Amino acid sequence: MFNRLKEDIKVVFERDPAAKTVLEVLLTYPGLHAVWMHRMAHWFYRRKFYFIARFISQLNRFLTGIEIHPGAVVGRGLFIDHGMGVVIGETTEIGDNVTLYQGVTLGGTGKEKGKRHPTIGNNVVVSTGAKILGNITIGNNVKVGAGSVVLRNVPDNCTVVGVPGKVVVRDGRNIADKTDYSEIDLRHDQVPDPVAEMILCLQRNIERLEKRIEELEGRSNEYSYLQHSNTQ
Repeated sequence: MFNRLKEDIKVVFERDPAAKTVLEVLLTYPGLHAVWMHRMAHWFYRRKFYFIARFISQLNRFLTGIEIHPGAVVGRGLFIDHGMGVVIGETTEIGDNVTLYQGVTLGGTGKEKGKRHPTIGNNVVVSTGAKILGNITIGNNVKVGAGSVVLRNVPDNCTVVGVPGKVVVRDGRNIADKTDYSEIDLRHDQVPDPVAEMILCLQRNIERLEKRIEELEGRSNEYSYLQHSNTQ
């Protein structure tokens, strides 16, 4: 148990440059407190003490602003940065070394029974305000851009942005030049903007068409001048 606690504290220092001392991390990091309280709630949930489990989870929500259903399965190395407004549903499964930022929702899409929340792979970064909804699978080494709404499965080694979420980088190709996934990439501010790229593409097409029109108009004027000269 103590080794696991040390591992949780180490994760904070690895992923948050603002962390200065162990005492500071122990007393002032709600994401760490939320993970620890969830483990307690999950222990009771697995033994079918549902009321106690839910009471702990609600206390967790009151103290940290982070709501994790006691039924959610959480892997090792989960880091919730700031965490206010984070919601994790009952049948969510989270892999190892996952990072969640403020306002993330791992939720369902309706009143269906059974598995209705997402499954998150290993080494995944979900940026501020992103929503991953439904019984879908997010692969390993995936990065979800801020404010994205993901409604479909995402393969390994991808970057997803937009509403609804679209894969814009896969296996380091198409914009990003990154093939080394040995470390968690926390640079969620450096994700491509598909809307801006589409606008840029349209702008290039317009410039090409304008140039073509100018060439055609020049030929037309030259042809008109020759006709006028011949009639004289």
